[in-house]
Amino acid sequence: MEEVHPRDVPPVRLALRCGYLGDRFYGSQMQPGVRTVEGEFVASCLRTGLFSSHREGRFQAAGRTDRGVHARAQVFSFSTPFHERALAALNWQLPADIWITGYAVTEPGFNPRHQAISRTYRYYFGEMGLDTPAMDRAARCFVGTFDFSQFARVEGKDPVRQVLSSRVFQDKDLCVFEVRAGSFLWHMVRYMASALLRIGSGTEGEDLILSRLEGDASTRLSPAPPEGLVLWDVEYDFPFLPITLDRRTRNFLETRWVYHREMTQVLDTLRDSADVRDGHPASRLCGYDDGHRG
Repeated sequence: MEEVHPRDVPPVRLALRCGYLGDRFYGSQMQPGVRTVEGEFVASCLRTGLFSSHREGRFQAAGRTDRGVHARAQVFSFSTPFHERALAALNWQLPADIWITGYAVTEPGFNPRHQAISRTYRYYFGEMGLDTPAMDRAARCFVGTFDFSQFARVEGKDPVRQVLSSRVFQDKDLCVFEVRAGSFLWHMVRYMASALLRIGSGTEGEDLILSRLEGDASTRLSPAPPEGLVLWDVEYDFPFLPITLDRRTRNFLETRWVYHREMTQVLDTLRDSADVRDGHPASRLCGYDDGHRG
């Protein structure tokens, strides 16, 4: 059957819920000369013939993530006369480290950033032996409306944000910080996670959070590394219809999982061997560095 020419039908506005692994991207926002999530997504749309440029398609994102940050439910939106083609083919055009998990047909003027009700992030701590109950109690100090200047890079924006929920819980062997708000400042969740790590390791108490919310910057604090952060959910006043992961994406995720499982065992063995050789008990370095983590 011959496809209808795009001039014969009005464009349809789509919202696509997507996941991605951020360690091979220079952030989500399009930038010249580097690999980004938006850049790969738009390139896939162009190859599929959904629009001639991101401006024509009014391509927009629910938010930005930094280099190394992952997403379970980022939302991209664009307009196209070929919405059925988009749903059928786009997952196959995307690289394996980006995948679509759901979609919705929206109103023509839909803006995924401005119309989001809330955003939820999770931060996964790799450190062992953290005091999860103490971190959970401290995390609840964030709930409410506060000036988060001491927990973010404000850069001229209004530092006041309302945190709707905040908790810390155990997920298998890892400690997880989950926080939900209408919007976040740059690095806000990573600064919050860094403070909670200090509390969980016993070097600080809840006063660290309370004092910084009151504007006290006497204690130096750096943002936690990006690789533990996941954009977990973006909430709207409509549901997303699910899209099943294709075999290629499942195989890619399985391959990455196997690799990191193997590397965990290799690093444990090498660390333990070095400790035995040097005659020192095994210990874990606690602290953040600026080196690349694969």
